[in-house]
Amino acid sequence: MDLNAIQAALREAQLDGWLFYDHHRRDTIAYRVLGVDPQKCSRRWYYLIPSWGEPAKIVHRIERGSLDGLPGATQEYSSWQEQRDALAKILAGKKTVAMQYSRMNDIPYIGLVDAGTVELVRKLGAEVVSSADLVQLFEARWSDVAFASHLEAGKAVHALVRNAFEFIRDSVRAGKAIGEYDVQQHALRQYDKYGITADDVLAVCVNEHSGDPHYAPTAKTSLPIREGDFVLIDAWAKLRKPGSVYFDITWTGFVGKEVPARYTEIFDIVKEARDMAVDFIQRSTREGRPIRGYQVDDAARGVITRHGYEECFVHRTGHSIGEDVHGNGANMDNLEMHDDRRIIPRTCFSIEPGIYLPEFGVRSEVDVYVEERDARVTGDIQQAIVPIMAL
Repeated sequence: MDLNAIQAALREAQLDGWLFYDHHRRDTIAYRVLGVDPQKCSRRWYYLIPSWGEPAKIVHRIERGSLDGLPGATQEYSSWQEQRDALAKILAGKKTVAMQYSRMNDIPYIGLVDAGTVELVRKLGAEVVSSADLVQLFEARWSDVAFASHLEAGKAVHALVRNAFEFIRDSVRAGKAIGEYDVQQHALRQYDKYGITADDVLAVCVNEHSGDPHYAPTAKTSLPIREGDFVLIDAWAKLRKPGSVYFDITWTGFVGKEVPARYTEIFDIVKEARDMAVDFIQRSTREGRPIRGYQVDDAARGVITRHGYEECFVHRTGHSIGEDVHGNGANMDNLEMHDDRRIIPRTCFSIEPGIYLPEFGVRSEVDVYVEERDARVTGDIQQAIVPIMAL
């Protein structure tokens, strides 16, 4: 934890403090920002970082070591009355504090503190505001080492997708019966080779299954893959090293030598939406114009709406990427939530517009990393549907 940096950020935001609270490890953000990992968390704890001065801890007597290693004076409690008295003491004189709270739960990734605790803090005289922007500063920004791990993971993930298309090609040419699940399992067997890992299995989606944005094959649901089929592969992974961050892409292919016009038509619209969002981010960053997550979503969604497929773009344009594949920075979203967080340097997120029809769906996903005065796509950019049998 960088106490000086957090306090400087609090002063810049004109906040009196950042109040962390947890019970039964509900708030994963708190542990990562503070850099603590207590063995047990069956009792409530609080940690207040004031904009000036020494932090303060409140811990239960039977878990007095919960916040060991963090600076600040410790108050212990056993009864709920003692707990409230201790909280009132550390909040005395604090008019506004940030917590992992989101007004109207606009950003549920941040809304981790229960409503009752927010009520308690307000009753003790402090107004509670969202810590969303603070979380971005101390949770979503990447170090140079993290960015390097992303690029290295990207090479592996791209190789994984290419290998999956080649596996489909070779199997179909040989007359071997394969399905979505077989391709998925083949890809998973490559993880050791590339030194990568993931929190979930990659998605291999054929024909109508590609029209379901969150479909992932199982042995029971797997569709066969034959010549003439449309294939979508969504793959994400990170290196098997502490502090590594994810790389996340989606590519599409056609099991044939020439891609039918209908597939190309839909892909080209999705590609235009993807490129519009990336261009908006790059131009704004280079010109020094602040932009917010919802504006990027609007840029991509406007293209698909103009082509008449608004109702078929059923998810946000992109999500924050970090040590978890869905990170805690700004999402490119004005659909599922109105994400008005600013896009800040040293953060990364996906751009993945899609059109999902009953018979097939197209998504094209790239990762964008934002620097101080520029932004870049960190991997290969798909320009056309892959003709798998022509590889």
